[in-house]
Amino acid sequence: MPYEFSIERGDQTLPEIVGLYRQHYGEMQDRLSSSGVQIGDYNPRWDEYIKAWVGGWLVNYIVRLNGVAVGYSNVYITQDMHNSEWIAQEDTIYLLPEHRNGTGRKFVQFVLADLKTRGVKRAFVTTQTDLRTGLLCKRLGFKDVAAQLMYSF
Repeated sequence: MPYEFSIERGDQTLPEIVGLYRQHYGEMQDRLSSSGVQIGDYNPRWDEYIKAWVGGWLVNYIVRLNGVAVGYSNVYITQDMHNSEWIAQEDTIYLLPEHRNGTGRKFVQFVLADLKTRGVKRAFVTTQTDLRTGLLCKRLGFKDVAAQLMYSF
């Protein structure tokens, strides 16, 4: 059975996919730690996520196989403060490791197609958990336009 991609209200899907969020964070925490960066333990602000999902400015995309969620992405949509164009900023994009087999490319294409129908002019991503995601995004047309640096206190 093929993977299915959908847009679902995050506040309604949350009980089902909270385990994916936890696993994603753990992978990101491990990867950053291997680079010498320590981040706090998993403690999401679900109330803020829920406000954003209900408010419509955070879109929750889901990847399913046989009806079971195996990946997700949250994308904020807002208007650029400088020119009022609609822009998107990825909050998270994640697939369980055993499903990183070409499904990611199709998933990103699904997300981009939806964002385009919403009038989004630019979409921004930051790769932290699996740096190969950046290579995937470049193959799909993303361009390096900035450098993101982190300073830890």
